Amino acid sequence: MSDESLTETAASRRLALVLRGLGLLDLLALLVVVAPERWIDLAHHWAGLGALPREPIVGYLARSASALYALHGAMVVFISFDVSRYEKLIRFMAWAAVLHGAVILGIDFAQPMPAFWRYAEGPGFAATGLVVLGLLRSQLRTRPTAHPNPHTKSTAHE
Repeated sequence: MSDESLTETAASRRLALVLRGLGLLDLLALLVVVAPERWIDLAHHWAGLGALPREPIVGYLARSASALYALHGAMVVFISFDVSRYEKLIRFMAWAAVLHGAVILGIDFAQPMPAFWRYAEGPGFAATGLVVLGLLRSQLRTRPTAHPNPHTKSTAHE
């Protein structure tokens, strides 16, 4: 095995590990899907948002948004096991995370969210996308150039 392919493997492993970490973090949202309403209310208080409104739509949105985060996390973990195959999807998702971070920051400014929330949530999403894009760039820089296999038949003449 050449030094270049070892580097590619190391870069791919770093990317896979970061994706798994991000995916597992999103999967923690499953806790909210099954949490008792009292726990969600306590988290709402802890975040400085006061009492959790009791209307059914509030619980529905908290749980369904959490389920969507968990689904996203499961997909990220899944694609982390074949970063070469899913490279285009990973790049798309990374750029989407950057855009999503900007949108969330706008939403957090439009709503009276606490400052810690406003400055952590949107920029945090964007940062994850930038980290993944950086790791993709690192992986591409270290990828050995493809050399055609002289033992493979060419289909151009067939």
